[in-house]
Amino acid sequence: MIDAAIDRFCRAIDVLIAAALAVMVVLVFGNVVLRYAFNSGIAVSEEVSRWLFVWLCFMGAVTALKEGGHLGTDMLVSRLPVAGKKACMLLGHLLMLYVTWLFLDGSWQQAGINLDMEAPVTGAPMAIFYASGVVFSACAGILLLLQLMRLLTGHVREAELVMVKESEEQAELENLQAEFAQRDLRHANPSSGTPRGARS
Repeated sequence: MIDAAIDRFCRAIDVLIAAALAVMVVLVFGNVVLRYAFNSGIAVSEEVSRWLFVWLCFMGAVTALKEGGHLGTDMLVSRLPVAGKKACMLLGHLLMLYVTWLFLDGSWQQAGINLDMEAPVTGAPMAIFYASGVVFSACAGILLLLQLMRLLTGHVREAELVMVKESEEQAELENLQAEFAQRDLRHANPSSGTPRGARS
């Protein structure tokens, strides 16, 4: 139930990211066309686009955290036994929670300091800019706590203990190798029960 709610939340974030990207494209492209074709422009284009880009990055970081898509190295962790992998995952989550708390604290302070400061073009409070860090930290903290709970209650599969991969290519290669191994097993043991190449 919790996993389904998180999936729905991350899908909603993906929709918001797509909407923000579409607005950015319209604002920037529209501003270029207006500037060169009609010698005018959209005054708020640059400022709003910059703010949307910051929010887009932070919200994308939340979904990447949920999917294990952040950069990392698995050179050591992937070679450890299950107990070692669990210990590394526990330590990693505790460190990430601490850093997330530091980020939340700093973003909250900056948002408070800039609450009365107005953006030069839109006149919107500058706190909106720093609020992206607050929202990211809150969402990331909740995700990390839920993942930590799953680890401590033994609901994490062994394949999930290595949170990151060296590269996307490495992950794809491992998936292909697993598929080939399964296919070879099926060919070696067909449903009839007679191994390939067996003679009567």
